[in-house]
Amino acid sequence: MKLLRVGTAGAERPALLDADGTLRDLSALITDIDGELLADGAALDRIRAAAAARVLPAIEGETPRIGPPVGRIGKVVCIGLNYHDHATETGADIPAEPIVFMKAPDTVVGPDDTVLVPRNSEKTDWEVELAVVIGRTARYLGSADEALGHVAGYAVAHDVSERAFQIERGGQWDKGKNCETFNPLGPWLVTADEVADPQALPLKLWVNGELKQDGTTADQIFPVGEVVRYLSQFMTLYPGDVINTGTPAGVAMGQPEPKPYLRAGDVVELEIEGLGRQRQPLKDA
Repeated sequence: MKLLRVGTAGAERPALLDADGTLRDLSALITDIDGELLADGAALDRIRAAAAARVLPAIEGETPRIGPPVGRIGKVVCIGLNYHDHATETGADIPAEPIVFMKAPDTVVGPDDTVLVPRNSEKTDWEVELAVVIGRTARYLGSADEALGHVAGYAVAHDVSERAFQIERGGQWDKGKNCETFNPLGPWLVTADEVADPQALPLKLWVNGELKQDGTTADQIFPVGEVVRYLSQFMTLYPGDVINTGTPAGVAMGQPEPKPYLRAGDVVELEIEGLGRQRQPLKDA
């Protein structure tokens, strides 16, 4: 299923994109798409049955704003340098263990919302990423295969980063990762049963129409199942938590001088095959 949330920011309602590309209203069945729903297999089965029976009402009229596909996110956990080609382009060693950092849930915005270039920013950068959404509480998982059974679904994430804040200002990476609007998510949450292999997904990103990133999750150093298993050794993952699993080569930081960092007026578009497409204009904060 392709689950999404539509409407104005903070007042989104649950919806489904059916096989014909029609938006269907889920408000009569559920109140939101969140961790509580994702942990409820019976509720998800009711949605599937209603979709198959074609009884869900269409959302008519002008296409509404699409919000983040998951509401009330508890935490956003991110993996850095998780693609071989990205580590190479930045001159970094291949990490022996996943590099972990966090983003605050309030960085999450809709897939087509405006991204704000922070005040005093010189090096705002782009990163297309596969997002993993947890569906079952995960703690001390024993294997990657077991970990995949705790995944509710997948989405497109844009891990926007300010490299000067992240790398040149001392301390942890958090200053360059948690600026307002720095985690567009969506358009859809595609349930795990519809993603045959999360390690076979092409990812692409364009800036002002120019292709910048063109990779595949097959290049991940730590695959999805291993990332979830690894994180469960250090923190409890709850339904509705989001994991950004890293970006392939092609970021501004890895390009020759002068590096083409993002500025107000730029437009970033990104997609992952089968998971949808995002488009964000940039403006100054």
